[in-house]
Amino acid sequence: MRNTNRQTTTKTLADLYRSIERRHVVTVSFLKEEHDDTGKKTGRLVETVRSLEPYDIRTTRDGRIIVKAMDRETGEARTVRIDRITAYTLHRIAFVLDRPEATTPAGAVIVVRSAAQVIARELGRDYLPTRRLTRNDAALAA
Repeated sequence: MRNTNRQTTTKTLADLYRSIERRHVVTVSFLKEEHDDTGKKTGRLVETVRSLEPYDIRTTRDGRIIVKAMDRETGEARTVRIDRITAYTLHRIAFVLDRPEATTPAGAVIVVRSAAQVIARELGRDYLPTRRLTRNDAALAA
């Protein structure tokens, strides 16, 4: 396993993007928040190891980088923060799980046909207003 504390985040991201492009499985060791019996977060981080089929890397509104992937053990979608990954191994095993379709907040399926559309969607998502603009607000911006 490659320890992420011995390399840059850029190297980790490059390896994860390569696994998405080649559709290869990644075994990831990462820290996740522990929950008690009622489902509340305890504030403790526990290390877990999962074999994942990554399908997307995004940034959150607060600037964190996350990896969206399918868990090979449970078949469920997982989200892992890149700063919590402690080690990973790239495999040559092909994906076997179906990933969820990308959707808009309204639930409509997104169809992306080019790299330019991906860039436009990412920029649009990052720079969307946090509240609905009215005609009065738009007049102030002009």
